[in-house]
Amino acid sequence: MPWQQLHLDTDADSAPGFSDLLSELGALSTTFKDIQDDPVYEPAAGTEPLWRHTRVTALFDEGTDMNTVTDELIQRLGEAVRGHIRVERLEDQPWERAWMRDFNPMRFGSRLWICPSWSEAPDPQAVNLRMDPGLAFGTGTHPTTALCLEWLDANPVAGKVVIDYGCGSGVLAVAAALLGARTVYAVDNDPQALLATEENAERNGVRASIKTSAPENFSASSVDILLANILANPLLELESDFARRVRPNGVCVLSGILAEQADDITAGYQRDFEHFQTAQRDDWVRISARRKP
Repeated sequence: MPWQQLHLDTDADSAPGFSDLLSELGALSTTFKDIQDDPVYEPAAGTEPLWRHTRVTALFDEGTDMNTVTDELIQRLGEAVRGHIRVERLEDQPWERAWMRDFNPMRFGSRLWICPSWSEAPDPQAVNLRMDPGLAFGTGTHPTTALCLEWLDANPVAGKVVIDYGCGSGVLAVAAALLGARTVYAVDNDPQALLATEENAERNGVRASIKTSAPENFSASSVDILLANILANPLLELESDFARRVRPNGVCVLSGILAEQADDITAGYQRDFEHFQTAQRDDWVRISARRKP
C-alpha cells in the first residue's frame, strides 16, 4: 500500500523532541538525516550527537490525515515551523529489490572485488569477496574501508599473519584471507561485529583462517600486518599496543583518519614506526608504516 512521509527540518537539540511528538501523532517510525553535509566524526564516549541541521522524517500509513498532523504540529510548535514541514506520498514498491539496486559490485585495485550475493561477479577470475550490507559497519563503500582494501590488493598478503583491529563486518579480514593470508585475527568490542565477521568468513569459505576476539581476550603478537580502520583518537591511544603486536619490519595500516589529523597520527607513531606512506580519498587518509627493527 502507499505510505505518507512528513519531513521536518530542525536542529540537533530539537530533533529528539520532534521525533517523540510525531510518534505521538501516529508516526509508524521516525529517522534522522544530516541535511547540510555536516558529519559528526568522533563523538564523545557515551553520547549520541545529531547534526546541527537535522531532518526528522516520519512515516505514516495511507489513511492518516496529514493536514490534521500538520495543523497539530503548528499549533504545538508555533507558526514559524510551517515553512520547515514537507509532506509527500510514498508509493509502495518492492523495497528489498529497490535497495538491492543501490549496492553493486565494486573493484578495489586491480584484482579485488566485493560482490553482493544477488549479483554475478564481473570478473570470475578475480578475487571476489561476497558480502551483503548488514548491521555491522563496512562493505567497502566508505573511503576509509576502500583505502584499506586498495592497500591489501596492492601489497603481498599471501602467507602472512594479519590483524583486522576494529573488524566491523569483517570485510578487511575476509579480503586478507581470500588474498592468501595464513591467519587473520579479527578484533572488535561489538559482539554483533564478531558475529557478522564469522558469517561473512563462512560465506566466503575462509572461516578456518579467521579467528575472532574481543579486545580484552586478544593476545596475538608478532604479526606481519596490522590493519586498523577506526578513528584518530583510538589510533593514538593504541600505538604502544600495536607496536607490541607488530613484529620488527612488519607493517601497520591505519585508516579512519581525517586529512587534518594525519600529522598527529604520524607524530604519534614515530617512536616505533618508520617509512610512513599516506594515501587520500575525499577527506580521509590511510597511513601505512613499517615497524622499526
